[in-house]
Amino acid sequence: MGNFGSCFTSKETEVFPVETRFKFPSPLPSWPQGESFASGTIDLGGLEVCQVTSFKRIWSTSQIGSNDTDITVFEPSPIPDGFFLLGCYCQSNDTPLFGWILAGKDVSGGTLVNPVDYTLVWSSKDSCYIWLPTPPEGYKSVGYAITTSPEKPSLDKIRCVRADLTEEPETDALLWGSDDVSVYGLRPKVRGRQAQGVSVGTFIIVKDGDDSSLLSLSCLKNNNFEKSTSFLPNVAQINALIQEYSPRFFFHPKETYLPASTTWYFTNGVQLYHTREESNPILVEPTGSNLPQGGSNDGTYWLDLPVDETERERVKKGDLQNGEAYIHVKPMLGATFTDLAIWLFYPFNGPSTAKLGLVDIPLGRIGEHIGDWEHVTLRISNFDGVLYRVYFAQHSGGTWVDTPSLEFLDMSNRFAAYPSLNGHATYPTPGVVMQGTDVIGIRNDAAKSDKFLDVKDKYLIMAAEYTSDVIEPPWVNYARKWGPKITYEIGTEIEKLESSLTGIVGSAIESLVDIIPTEFFSEDGPTGPKMKPEWDGDER
Repeated sequence: MGNFGSCFTSKETEVFPVETRFKFPSPLPSWPQGESFASGTIDLGGLEVCQVTSFKRIWSTSQIGSNDTDITVFEPSPIPDGFFLLGCYCQSNDTPLFGWILAGKDVSGGTLVNPVDYTLVWSSKDSCYIWLPTPPEGYKSVGYAITTSPEKPSLDKIRCVRADLTEEPETDALLWGSDDVSVYGLRPKVRGRQAQGVSVGTFIIVKDGDDSSLLSLSCLKNNNFEKSTSFLPNVAQINALIQEYSPRFFFHPKETYLPASTTWYFTNGVQLYHTREESNPILVEPTGSNLPQGGSNDGTYWLDLPVDETERERVKKGDLQNGEAYIHVKPMLGATFTDLAIWLFYPFNGPSTAKLGLVDIPLGRIGEHIGDWEHVTLRISNFDGVLYRVYFAQHSGGTWVDTPSLEFLDMSNRFAAYPSLNGHATYPTPGVVMQGTDVIGIRNDAAKSDKFLDVKDKYLIMAAEYTSDVIEPPWVNYARKWGPKITYEIGTEIEKLESSLTGIVGSAIESLVDIIPTEFFSEDGPTGPKMKPEWDGDER
């Protein structure tokens, strides 16, 4: 409701890089025949929605005296016949235009209505006015209407949605911020493989210190979720998506600990241990068929490398030549998107390296553990089969990268991914990322080399719960650790390092204790992908 003209300036006469629409390096194919995947519309239960990807620019801003990235707001145009505006789209100007917003069509009666009024939530220098529709009782607003004049929009400009077709939202990535307001993307608060919340693709304006703004808009809800499997890709379509979009993992030229297939791992002397029977481990079958199934990670079973030291060191290094990616396919955002979570298994996670000023210090055993599962996730629209985002998992978190910012390969629509040296956190570009500060921290080094794995050539669809055409290998349901837990005193390890160093570097090593993640304080094998929160939930 405030006027923030002192913070913004209109740039109507300038040409914006954001108006250059992103194009994939290679034309997208026609997907194999199926039911309704990539058919253009999805029925949420009497409310049919389509994904509009063409826009007309309304207004753009910049913060006076700042180098912050501009944002531009757009209205979807043209909207297909019979569909109505639900909200507008906003993105930063530092990438080509690449986005979407949903438009709605009432196919059962009563799911969409006109607002009864508008409230001005934001304006700037008499050039942009952002209005919150006032819904009638029993309905909610899911997006803003925008004008370039102070007159309220027509009540027929936008539609409100019946309340039972809406879900509670939360802010997504920050798009722009000033001293007074922040502009965020908007997404459902509850997200996951079985969650019904649907993102509209719009944005929200939050006045600093006023979280009540979040109560003004809602996300959509797929009330037709149980019948939405027809909108998800079948196995032929999944394979086509993998061939079209899957990454090539480039490993660091100094990487020793490379991926392996689970079959190779199990057939090279890996053994299953059980509490109170540690002296009688058993060899694991090639498919993991003799691994305990289900249950929880109760600490009663774990895997370990061969006892023979020579064999142990050999298996640690993996087998890139016969390596394999493992793919979990799941619906997301109320089955309007499909996630392809691409997992790699490494027999061993190598030691970390610290950076102390200009000096790099190998950290001995710190960071080591047997068994290492890492992944990237592709988020693909079920409206048109387009890849919109990729998640790069990194230690206990990760980063979403929009498709235009990926490093594409060989004029194809596949992209590069860079696992870090020893630790295998995955990054979208080569370079060094520090955990800590630029002065003191843990190095994550990523670089291109002739060691790589092309997912399209070596993969297995390990799970897709919505279709009976995918059978999970037995090892997927092994709930225990893929390596033993070996606890040691971090202080002892630091003392070893200090004793081998001198001067300022030696004394500075103690400051690493506050920076090293807690999971580095012991060697502890991970659980498999199905035990991770992101298997059923969204990425962190």
